[in-house]
Amino acid sequence: MFLGGGKTNYMEFSIATLLSHVGSEKLVTPKILEKKLGCETPASVEQLDLALELLEKIGILVKEKGKFRREQTEGIVEAKLRCSSKGFCFAIQDKESADDIYIRESHLSNAWNGDRVLIETIKEGTRRRSPEGAVKLILERANPSVLAKVKRLDTGEYRAIPLDDRLLFELDVTANGHHPTNGHEPIELDDILDHLVHVDVLRHAIGQDLPTGKVTRVLGTTTESAADIDIVTCKHDLHQAFLPAVEAAAAKVTKGFKDPIALKRIDLTQLPTIAVSSELAPIDSALTIEHLDGDIWRLGVHIADLASYITADDRLDREARKRGTAVYLGENIIPLLPDAVHQNCGFVSGAERLAISVFLSLNERGELIEFNIQPSRIQLDWLLDPTQIEAVLAGEATEIDPQAIEIIKPIWTTIAPAFRAQRRSRGGLEVDLLQKQAPFADEGRLGVIFLDDPQSLLTDVMVMANYAIASHLQALQVPGIYAVQHNPELVEVNDTIKLAINLGLNFEGEVETEVSVADLQRLSLQFPQSPVPQVLNYLFKSLLKTTVYSTVPGTHFGLAIENGYTHAVSPLRRYPDILIQRVLHEVFANGRDRKTSRAKEILDLTSSSCHGQITWNVLTPTVQQELEMQIAGSIAHLNDRTKIAQDAENDLAGLQKAEKMKARTGEIFQGLITGVQSYGFFVEIEDSLVEGLVHVSSLKDDWYEFRPRYACLVGRKNRTSYRLGDRVEVQVKSVDYYRQQIDLVTVTSMLSEAATNSAADSESDSESESDTQTELDLDLESVPTIAESEEMEEFESLDE
Repeated sequence: MFLGGGKTNYMEFSIATLLSHVGSEKLVTPKILEKKLGCETPASVEQLDLALELLEKIGILVKEKGKFRREQTEGIVEAKLRCSSKGFCFAIQDKESADDIYIRESHLSNAWNGDRVLIETIKEGTRRRSPEGAVKLILERANPSVLAKVKRLDTGEYRAIPLDDRLLFELDVTANGHHPTNGHEPIELDDILDHLVHVDVLRHAIGQDLPTGKVTRVLGTTTESAADIDIVTCKHDLHQAFLPAVEAAAAKVTKGFKDPIALKRIDLTQLPTIAVSSELAPIDSALTIEHLDGDIWRLGVHIADLASYITADDRLDREARKRGTAVYLGENIIPLLPDAVHQNCGFVSGAERLAISVFLSLNERGELIEFNIQPSRIQLDWLLDPTQIEAVLAGEATEIDPQAIEIIKPIWTTIAPAFRAQRRSRGGLEVDLLQKQAPFADEGRLGVIFLDDPQSLLTDVMVMANYAIASHLQALQVPGIYAVQHNPELVEVNDTIKLAINLGLNFEGEVETEVSVADLQRLSLQFPQSPVPQVLNYLFKSLLKTTVYSTVPGTHFGLAIENGYTHAVSPLRRYPDILIQRVLHEVFANGRDRKTSRAKEILDLTSSSCHGQITWNVLTPTVQQELEMQIAGSIAHLNDRTKIAQDAENDLAGLQKAEKMKARTGEIFQGLITGVQSYGFFVEIEDSLVEGLVHVSSLKDDWYEFRPRYACLVGRKNRTSYRLGDRVEVQVKSVDYYRQQIDLVTVTSMLSEAATNSAADSESDSESESDTQTELDLDLESVPTIAESEEMEEFESLDE
C-alpha cells in the first residue's frame, strides 16, 4: 500500500513535512499538527485527518489516546529515487556509505524519478548485487510540474510527453493557462502541438490511470526558442513570486513586534559599523572592530536576527523552510523571503536593527583567543561596495569617511589575511576562477573560497564566525545543524592527477586510499605552472561535492575543518541559518548557567570561556527534544532544496554554453582531453571552458580499445591513442540545447598526423620491449572490446 505525498492542489502539505513534526518518543495531537502545517481551511484539516488515518493503517504512525507518534520499523529506510532513461531505478539513501537499493518497475508504486520515498527491503544484497526493495510510501513528490511537449492521439485525447526522459510516463492533459502572445485568450491544445509547455500535475498516477495535468504556460515552439531562465525555473519548479498571503505576512513582519529577548540584548548602536554590499544579495551581516588593551583586537561579526521576527511554523517560516535557500540564476534571484523582510529585518544604512553578534578576540598575530556570541542592537553607518574597499586598500579613497577607513584597514590588511593563512596552513582549499560563486557571505554551497576580489578575504572572516558558532553549540551540548562536505571521489581525483601529470606537472602519483585535503591542496598549488591553469581550476571545482547538512558534526573537506562547522551568517538567504538562530535564542533566554539553583559558580553561556566546564543540560529536556525534532525533520528536505538550487544554477550555465556553441556549429577549436571512457573522450574547449564529447563511433580510421589503467583509447591497427591531457583539434558537430550535450569530431588532418606519429612510435617500440609505449600496447587480447566494456559498465552500474 502507498500514499502519495505530492504538493499538488489536492494536498497542501507533503507527507515528509507531516512526518517531520512527529517524533518516535513524544505524542503529538492533530491540533498541533494543524498549526505546524498551516492547515487553516476545513479542506486542509480534512486532508490532514485522512493522511493520519492512512499512515496509521500502514504502520508508519501509532495512535494512542487521540495522539500520534512515529513507529520505528526495521527494514524501512528513507531514500530518494534515481531513475535512468532505460528504466533502471535505485533508491539513494541520505547516509553517504549506505547501499543503493534497486527498485524494479513493478515495485515503484507509481513513484517517479526524484521522489522521496520510504523503501521496504525485500531482498538482501550480495557482493555482486545491490539489495532490492519496494516503495512503501511516497513521502514527497519531486515533480509537481514538468516541462513537456503536447501530442494528440488518434482518439482525440491529448498527452504531455515530459522532456526529462527519466520520467517514464505521459500525462493526460487539459489547457487551463493563457496564450503567451495574448494573456486574455485561453490556450487551445491544437495550437500548441509539439510546443514546449509547462504542465502542472493535477493528480499523480493511481493504479493504471495516467497522471493528469494542465498546461499553464507555453514557453516556445521549440526548446531553443524558449528563454533559458524560463526553462530552468519551470524545470525545477522555482517560483520567484510569493503568494499574496506570504507577501501580506512580510509586510506586517515588524508591526506590533515585541522583542522576545529584549532584556538580553546589548546596545551597540554607537559602535561604528560597516557592511559590504552585493548586487545580488540582501545585507544580513555587518562588521565592527575595536582595539583593546595589550594589542588585542575585538572583531564583531553581526548577523541579522531573523529568528526574533519570524517564529517557528508561522507563514513566513513555512515559506522559508519550503524554499530552503535562495537561488541565483545570473541576474535573476529566486529569493528565500519577500523583499519586505529584507528591508525591515536586514541591515539598512542609518536604521537600528536586531542582530546576533559574534565577537572574535584576537592577538597581534590574528590568532583567536576567545569569542562571545550575544544578542544585540546595531545601527549600520556605512554600506560600501567592493570597489570602494579596493580604493581604501589602494590609498585612493578620497570620499570615504575616515572612521570607515579605520575599520576597513585592520580587517582587510591584518585580521582577514591572518584567518586566510590559518586556513591555508590546515589545508583549506581555494579556487581561482573568472566567474564568481553564488553570493553568500561565507564559502557557499561549493565549500571553497573563490579568489576573485577583496570580498574573498571577507569570506574567511565569515567562515571563522561560522566555526565559532559551531564549536559553541557543541560545547553547550545543544542541538545544531552542521554543514558537512564529504571527500571527493577517489577515481575522479586520480583522473585529474593523471591529467596534471600528462601536462607536465610534478606530482608523485595516484592517491591509493581516501582522498585527503592535503592531496588536493598540493595538486591545486601546481596549477599556475601548467599551460592551462583555468581549465584545471574549472575541473578542480567539479571534483568538490556540494555541502550537505547533518545533525551531527562532521568534516568539511574544502575548509579542512574536522570537528564541526555550520552556516549562520546568511539568514536572509538560507533557512539553516535561521534554525541556528532559534537554538541560540533558547540559550540566551532560558539556558541554565549553573548546575543547580544553589550553585555559587555561574558560567557565561555567551562566552567560549565556559567550554569544557559544563556538566549539566543547558536546555530543559522538553526544549532540547523539540529543537532536535525540528532540525532532524528538516535535514533531508534542506539537502534536497540545496541540490535543486545547485542543479538549477548549473543548468542555466549549461544552457548558456550550449546556446553559445550551437551558434558556432561547424567551427574548429583547440581542446584538451579531460576524460576518457569506453564510448569516447571528453574535450574541454580551452577558450570558453565548454565541454563536449567525441564519441568513439566518429573515429572512423580504426577500432579503438579502452584502456582504463592508462585512461586512454588506443587504435588496434594504427596504435593512435587519445589520452588525458592530449591536445586535440575538434569541430562542433551538433548541439542538443535542452540536454546541454555538445557532440564534437576530431579534425581529419589531426587524425592523420596522429596516425603517422603513432605508426612511427610503434616501429620504434618494436626495437625496445622495455619502452613505456610497448607496455601500453601489449596484451590486446586481455582488453575487452568497446561493446563488451559498455555491457560490463551497464551491469556494474546495476550492482552499484
